[in-house]
Amino acid sequence: MTTAAAGGADKAPSADTGSRGGTSVPAPRKPGSGQPPVRRVPGRRSVTGTRRVIAALFLLPALVLLGALVVYPIVYSVYRSFFDQAGTGFAGLDNYKALFTDDTILTAIKNNAIWVVLAPTVSTVLGLIFAVLTERIRWGTAFKLIVFMPMAISMLAAGIIFRLVYDQAPERGVANAVAVGVHDTFSASTGFPKAHPLPVHPLKAAGGGSFVTKAPVRAGEPVQLPLVGVAPAKMPGDAKPARTPAKAADGKITGTAWLDFTKGGGGKPNVIDPKELGLKGIKVEAVRDGDVVASATAGADGTFTLPAAADGAELRLPASNFREPYNGVDWLGPSLVTPGIIGSYVWMWAGFAMVLIAAGLAGLPRELLEAARVDGANEWQVFRRITVPMLAPVLAVVLVTLMINVLKVFDLVFIIAPGSSQDDANVLALQLYRSSFGTDADLGIGSAIAVLLLLLVVPVMLFNIRRIRKEGRR
Repeated sequence: MTTAAAGGADKAPSADTGSRGGTSVPAPRKPGSGQPPVRRVPGRRSVTGTRRVIAALFLLPALVLLGALVVYPIVYSVYRSFFDQAGTGFAGLDNYKALFTDDTILTAIKNNAIWVVLAPTVSTVLGLIFAVLTERIRWGTAFKLIVFMPMAISMLAAGIIFRLVYDQAPERGVANAVAVGVHDTFSASTGFPKAHPLPVHPLKAAGGGSFVTKAPVRAGEPVQLPLVGVAPAKMPGDAKPARTPAKAADGKITGTAWLDFTKGGGGKPNVIDPKELGLKGIKVEAVRDGDVVASATAGADGTFTLPAAADGAELRLPASNFREPYNGVDWLGPSLVTPGIIGSYVWMWAGFAMVLIAAGLAGLPRELLEAARVDGANEWQVFRRITVPMLAPVLAVVLVTLMINVLKVFDLVFIIAPGSSQDDANVLALQLYRSSFGTDADLGIGSAIAVLLLLLVVPVMLFNIRRIRKEGRR
């Protein structure tokens, strides 16, 4: 029987002599612990000895890279931000004062605040909605793939795509094609924006863009309302050759509104020639003492008929006939350029949010959701009272990640915003580029903007680190 088995481990002479002569030596045990001594491996040192040096050697390349690529640029940016444009004179806090006094930079700060609030929030909400809904449809995986697909596109390509989407011309820009289509469905556009009478015509300007006859009209005398200034190609496709209406026998007023222009030359003023087309859809009003007593709309051949109440009144072509047709929304104008670019960002990143939230949703205990339904909760109550609170950590991850990403957005704004409205869509990252490498570069202000961006990111990072530690303690 061995000494240990006999309960006499401390009686073995080699176990209490330590490491001598390359033999293994057990560590001293605590008196009265009753535990066998831990046997040390020959040649190994504790973590306070050689292993710390080895660990430092392994970390050294990473530390060198971290210092060269992160620490040094930060320190040098802070140092450079206190110098003037030439980099030779000490400017003190002047560059930081410029951040809050220059209108262009103030616009960039304001737009960054809009970005930080809107873009992550909308992306996260859409991602949550998509993740919840796709769990209940048959083709959920295919839908997720489609929604996530924009993430595979670079910012440059996405910017070019949305530059075309927001194009002003409805025949090229999808957004305006939809807007014009919806508008024209409920309010037909007028087709004669540049039409006007000649001096020899029986019409004169009445102010506000309208035209009125030079003399009152009489029943039984067909009225002629000739106009010029409309390109034949812009005429309604179903317009017919103009004709003189028959005389009305019941006191009504009849007339013709037509384009007094013969394609290819020829024709006479104030005479309806065979090749001249009627102004289909033009509105005619009978005005007496400033009041409209009757109105009519011209047919395809330009003829119209007014009731007998129009006898003795003046005929007016209201300004609505000559208003420019609806041309859609100026998506890239000063007022909508920032929301428009945020929309393109949401298009790209909603899929990212959806994938992360869907992963969190898959880990929720189903029995809890089913128990709530059994207890009588409807789907909205289950979503609001159980699903969203349990997904709160995942939603926080998505929101914080997108907030950090939004603070450095540059590509989309630089590509989508046209030069005329780039100042209105400006953000800090773009202003950093323009101040550092633009035509009037000032590296002092550029460095100050970089420091400001760093200061804006730091609180979000600290919040993220605190959240990660809190999750780790659970």
